[in-house]
Amino acid sequence: MTVTMEPGSPSGAGPAPDLTARSRPGEAVIKALLLLAAVLSIAITIGIIAAILQPAIDFFREVPLGDFFSTQDPEGSGQTKPAVLPLIMGTAQTTIIALIIAVPIGLGAAMYLSEYASRRSRKYLKPTVELLAGVPSVVYGFFALTFVTPTVLNGWLNLQVNFTNSLAAGIVLGVMIIPTIASLSEDAFSAVPMALRQGSLAMGANRMQTTLRVVLPAALSGVAAAVVLGLSRAVGETMILALAAGAAKNVSFDVREGHQTMTGFIAQTAGGETPVGTAGYNMLFAVALLLFVITFIMNIISIQIVRRFRQAY
Repeated sequence: MTVTMEPGSPSGAGPAPDLTARSRPGEAVIKALLLLAAVLSIAITIGIIAAILQPAIDFFREVPLGDFFSTQDPEGSGQTKPAVLPLIMGTAQTTIIALIIAVPIGLGAAMYLSEYASRRSRKYLKPTVELLAGVPSVVYGFFALTFVTPTVLNGWLNLQVNFTNSLAAGIVLGVMIIPTIASLSEDAFSAVPMALRQGSLAMGANRMQTTLRVVLPAALSGVAAAVVLGLSRAVGETMILALAAGAAKNVSFDVREGHQTMTGFIAQTAGGETPVGTAGYNMLFAVALLLFVITFIMNIISIQIVRRFRQAY
């Protein structure tokens, strides 16, 4: 007796069902929600640009670019005080100090959690590190004023810093972004296949050599993205810098002195009595637009770095 079997059916019970023609219940709703989330994020970005663009244009109609990108406010500027380069310098100084603190500690914590910590230790240590991200920034600011400056810098280290200074602000800012760098870097290290580690150890390398010469280069794109994200967080931080870095425009490179930052200027000026529509008020939006452009450029650089060093396994 001859048995005829349908193609694609090992038991001859009939043709295999076409699963691609069917959609699960609710799949269209999920796709629509995801599309709405993507469109909404783009719309919010466009809305932010639209909100700050017109006042910034009005500001530059009254204030020349030369006065804006200068190191000191011009004579007779009154309440406007348009010079922005001191603000950029203050932001750069505190950000560099924060990265000097956060990058080594964050990467070290990520390497330990990924390569050396036991499963039980990782279970408790990683949430503890991430807990720092939940501390309000205003608490960090008062911590810099009441402990770091008087006790650590002037007491233990005897550096003779001012009450408000860039050094304390940068140190505390670095502590704040450690969880961002550590958590994202640890995820990047954990994504590296175990076969690369085993191959390195089989060739005679020890665990430290494997971590530094195999795992770190393989996870470099994720580490770079973590550092740039921490950098963006540091540049955009407000309360720590408004409280601890000072409110004086300063072009000095001495980090023991106070330096007003871009976000600190926005917070301190917006809380004053600047009349709406004046050049001093519109300068808030000009500085905000400049800050947005700087952050946007850093994100573009981050994307290029990730694409350049990304490795698929």
